[in-house]
Amino acid sequence: MSNRKLCSKLKVDIGGVNLKNPVMTASGTFGYGREFDELIDLNQLGGIIVKGLSLKPAPGNPPPRIIETPCGMLNAIGLENIGIEAFVNEKLPFLKNFSTPVFINVYGKTVEEYSAMASRIDELEDIAGLEVNISCPNVKAGGVAFGVDCTAAAEVVASVRKKTTKPLMVKLSPNVTDIVEIAKSVEGAGADSVSLINTITGMMIDIDKRKPVLGNITGGLSGPAIKPVALRMVWQVAQAVQIPVIGIGGIMNAEDAIAFLIAGATAVQVGTANFVNPRATIEIIEGVETYLEKYGMNHITELIGILEI
Repeated sequence: MSNRKLCSKLKVDIGGVNLKNPVMTASGTFGYGREFDELIDLNQLGGIIVKGLSLKPAPGNPPPRIIETPCGMLNAIGLENIGIEAFVNEKLPFLKNFSTPVFINVYGKTVEEYSAMASRIDELEDIAGLEVNISCPNVKAGGVAFGVDCTAAAEVVASVRKKTTKPLMVKLSPNVTDIVEIAKSVEGAGADSVSLINTITGMMIDIDKRKPVLGNITGGLSGPAIKPVALRMVWQVAQAVQIPVIGIGGIMNAEDAIAFLIAGATAVQVGTANFVNPRATIEIIEGVETYLEKYGMNHITELIGILEI
């Protein structure tokens, strides 16, 4: 299929960023883009969200860090990354070769670290926007994640908003009592869009050794197992906020992506599927377009949020 056809039928806007189609890559599952360059045409993607970055390089958690589970995987990578300066010097020059918008997923252990990251990224002309990961532990609050408390989540977003004019996407944690309240709090603090869900906390035990399988004990569950939870949360949040919602969680094929769009997502992110099928994103884009043609829809916006209750 041609790029021109994709742009005319599948184009969406997420918080001020125009995407040629609604299919993005989920942070942490697509490296820094180059890793998939020989496998797919990066220009065909709606957006690339790179592996999470912090102010300085981070080693991550001790191994084992990934384990396959029924219908998914557990990961405890621990946000290992090369740091923002190494990214700018070593990875960003490659990404500049493509027309696909690039988002930097950012995290910090303090509000000040988030703020400093936003200030640095604001200087980068070739970055379309930020995705703020608020599932990180707040070291000043005893390690409780920013994303599980409305006040803390809003504080992070407000601090980032003050430091950048770039579109701001906030990635929400599902490990909360009411994700709608968290979504509304970050919207009020200046988020241009929200992406959800991040991984669900889980663990596995080796019954022979009687020890946790992961070196970090617990990890984040992703893949098809979490799709029903993600769909429910996307549907709830899409009804409660005025900003675009990006759906994440167990999207393995076009049918999965379409379900999220029907539930109210303006775009989707593909994560675990990239490990199983490196061409998953491209196949999903093609499948969504085929669905529109099948049902006589002229544009993707005719599909978004049309769930009948």
